[in-house]
Amino acid sequence: MATSLGPGDAGLITRRAWHVMQSGAMWCYPVRRKGGRSHALGIAERTGMDIPEDALALVFPMTHDSEILARAWARAADKIVPMLQSGRDVAFLVEGDASTFSTFTYLARYVQSLDADIEVEIIAGVPSFNAAAASASFPLAETDDTIAIVPAGYGLQELDKLLPHFDTLVLLKVKPLLDSVIDWLAENNLLTDAVFVEKAGAPEERMIHDVASLKGKKVNYLSLMLIRNPNRQRGEVIRGCKKKDT
Repeated sequence: MATSLGPGDAGLITRRAWHVMQSGAMWCYPVRRKGGRSHALGIAERTGMDIPEDALALVFPMTHDSEILARAWARAADKIVPMLQSGRDVAFLVEGDASTFSTFTYLARYVQSLDADIEVEIIAGVPSFNAAAASASFPLAETDDTIAIVPAGYGLQELDKLLPHFDTLVLLKVKPLLDSVIDWLAENNLLTDAVFVEKAGAPEERMIHDVASLKGKKVNYLSLMLIRNPNRQRGEVIRGCKKKDT
């Protein structure tokens, strides 16, 4: 089952996830390379729980190569399916929420392709952008506001298309395009309406309101940007529908 742990603060782990972690289920957790650190496991360690001796690291490389990723998901599925078929539960530790841009989605598909009788449960968790917004006292939405949640890699041209239609933009994984995003914010007069948050909820969380100061700087992969769009023009809304011109 996908055991969502929230973005970094052990206090944000749900009671359901906490119960599963102490139920005797086998722990699995993602790493980017063999022997690498796992952010998800780090959250679990901060709970003070003893890490099970048979906890299993599953390698999911940081790449967009679909063939490499497919092989990684298949290898991981091959390791945990026999355990599931033996009748033991497997808790796949996930930072944030397992339904939001999570590796677990792909792993679950591979597992069920090997054995359709295996049941998959997803335990909801706190997404990083919710924790970041809370830390920054940043209202994601008010009244009839609209929100777009997209990876920054979606492309700046696509962000241009989204901007007129959304009151808040949440840009995830901004590290690779940070300088370009900062330039885009400047071009759209949004620098003062943005906040950068790195490792939201973790002890090493970092929050920067002067996002222009980050240009040329190194940031962590686990980083995001919250942007309010004060310039969006909205039509009058009546009962959920835009009022038609007469």
